[in-house]
Amino acid sequence: MTTDKKNTPPARRSRLREFFQVNEVFGYFFRGKDPERPSNINIRMMHGINKISIIIFLLGVIYLLFKLVILR
Repeated sequence: MTTDKKNTPPARRSRLREFFQVNEVFGYFFRGKDPERPSNINIRMMHGINKISIIIFLLGVIYLLFKLVILR
């Protein structure tokens, strides 16, 4: 009986690492201009609001962690 690597479940550590990856979030803030991507006022406003909401969410998570750990 041979083991097929496609059917084996990934290690628990790699799943946890994938769950806590924030590369896409930082990439969203620091990406360059793509000349093939359409740009109009609606898309720019949408991305601006998305960036503001991500920042507010991260500040809220930091506040909750601070409140949980420090102000116990």
